[in-house]
Amino acid sequence: MAAKRGTKTSMKNMEKELLCPVCQEMYKQPLVLPCTHNVCQACAREVLGQQGYIGHGGDPSSEPTSPASTPSTRSPRLSRRTLPKPDRLDRLLKSGFGTYPGRKRGALHPQVIMFPCPACQGDVELGERGLAGLFRNLTLERVVERYRQSVSVGGAILCQLCKPPPLEATKGCTECRATFCNECFKLFHPWGTQKAQHEPTLPTLSFRPKGLMCPDHKEEVTHYCKTCQRLVCQLCRVRRTHSGHKITPVLSAYQALKDKLTKSLTYILGNQDTVQTQICELEETVRHTEVSGQQAKEEVSQLVRGLGAVLEEKRASLLQAIEECQQERLARLSTQLQEHRSLLDGSGLVGYAQEVLKETDQPCFVQAAKQLHNRIARATEALQTFRPAASSSFRHCQLDVGREMKLLTELNFLRVPEAPVIDTQRTFAYDQIFLCWRLPPHSPPAWHYTVEFRRTDVPAQQGPTRWQRREEVRGTSALLENPDTGSVYVLRVRGCNKAGYGEYSEDVHLHTPPAPGTTQTVGTTAVLRMPQWRRRHPLLS
Repeated sequence: MAAKRGTKTSMKNMEKELLCPVCQEMYKQPLVLPCTHNVCQACAREVLGQQGYIGHGGDPSSEPTSPASTPSTRSPRLSRRTLPKPDRLDRLLKSGFGTYPGRKRGALHPQVIMFPCPACQGDVELGERGLAGLFRNLTLERVVERYRQSVSVGGAILCQLCKPPPLEATKGCTECRATFCNECFKLFHPWGTQKAQHEPTLPTLSFRPKGLMCPDHKEEVTHYCKTCQRLVCQLCRVRRTHSGHKITPVLSAYQALKDKLTKSLTYILGNQDTVQTQICELEETVRHTEVSGQQAKEEVSQLVRGLGAVLEEKRASLLQAIEECQQERLARLSTQLQEHRSLLDGSGLVGYAQEVLKETDQPCFVQAAKQLHNRIARATEALQTFRPAASSSFRHCQLDVGREMKLLTELNFLRVPEAPVIDTQRTFAYDQIFLCWRLPPHSPPAWHYTVEFRRTDVPAQQGPTRWQRREEVRGTSALLENPDTGSVYVLRVRGCNKAGYGEYSEDVHLHTPPAPGTTQTVGTTAVLRMPQWRRRHPLLS
């Protein structure tokens, strides 16, 4: 009972594998596309119709239901004509002359029919015959049939020959294309008749051919073309299209694929614990991704709000500066306006000056007119050399935001540094190894670098040496002290910033031949202290 329950559960779990990608229902007469995906025959016809292809949706696996419709008896002329021998047929194909069943006349420029596969989202070429050149996936049909029976989809299958009410069907007949109960099967397949030779099958609502038939020649497939990855019949083998191809019997292809599938399935079933561990890891990664994504959104929002706050503060200060400049100019212009109004006839200053001029007492006139003359002189000078006391233009308050707008437009997530470029002109091996590099022109900045180095001339029996690493190297150069003499070192470097580590630079190889030498201090470069090897003077590599 537990095993049966487990089988039903397994069948229920694979339901999504049995759904057509077009109608999202269980496959009905599925066709195998050249991209190895499947689609219902009716759905494929509908898709081709929507694409504008008319007359290319023939049934690729329809079987003749009567002797009159078989390939050899479609017409009296064809029935009297015998097929050419394989060698003769091959010569005809190579020469391009002659006709034979399955060959089309006048197909010099066949139409290329493209089918948009809903599974892989790619355009698949069907050839000039369209759906008629595709195989039906009979194995998938059988799996769908077993699934329907295991989960009782659609209820029981009833006998089609019983009088009402019909009994539940127990057998099916592919030749009769009907389902029977036990009594009706015996009744319609009596002993001593040709129908008694019919082999009963499980009851089904969809009858399939016994074997897989070639859609081109309606012959049973017997071989498999490895080059085309397609099943072929005997007539297909001698066609020019398969000349020079690797063709094997279908039994060999069956056994090879079955062994491969069995081996892969055994490996998967034997590593269920690993699969479950990886599932848990993926689920944990999904959770971390959700949390990290939310944190990234909050950080970006906070940074943008910070930029907005800085812009708002800057806006307030700039507006305050303009306001102060405007008030100062208005005050100066107001004073100048009042002075000019005092020069008009009938104004207080002119009237007062006219009254002062009526004074006849000379000392008193001099006393009163001295101050008045200074005011009149300033007003006269202002009148002769008139210009507004302040400019009305605020051009000096215009903002140049081109650079800032470009920066905001280019505002994007930080990228890792690009692979550094080794400066071969400044990189050398003397009594020390001096490595110098630079970043490409448009590379994001690097906060620090990681330098790795190892010897490459170690004897094979000792195995390959591991990379030695120096982290957080500042600047764009590094000094490796006390290298082994007469050795070949390979070095590489990569940058790092907040976004992570970038790609490694190309490897550079330096040779340190033996010779005496002295140690030099190289500016402010980072010194990577290596193990205390014997110090000798290596020559320039």
